[in-house]
Amino acid sequence: MTKVVFHLDMDEAERLVMALNNISNLLKEIPSTEAAICLVSNGSAVRLFQRDFAAAHGMRVEELSGKGVRFLMCSNSLRNLNLDPGEMLNGCEVIKAGIVELISLQADGYAYIKP
Repeated sequence: MTKVVFHLDMDEAERLVMALNNISNLLKEIPSTEAAICLVSNGSAVRLFQRDFAAAHGMRVEELSGKGVRFLMCSNSLRNLNLDPGEMLNGCEVIKAGIVELISLQADGYAYIKP
């Protein structure tokens, strides 16, 4: 099983596009049934996944989510930025703390990628 975690922590759309491209390319090489792929978003990057602002990328996020990719949003960051978790794109999951999730995933053997 190939295990990969992508990490976004800045509100930079070009990094989101790069991460989505990386994930799509990875899934061309490794079937989704043989991969565990997560994208952890914390800091200002959670803004990139707001439904109202992510129209350009929302369909890709939902498509990849349908292939088993997990999009994990840090609840601390949402709270610090006064964002409602209900405003996130479909397919996004809210987790307690992005940094703790990153540590846990890496301890579980996930490769860390920072686009």
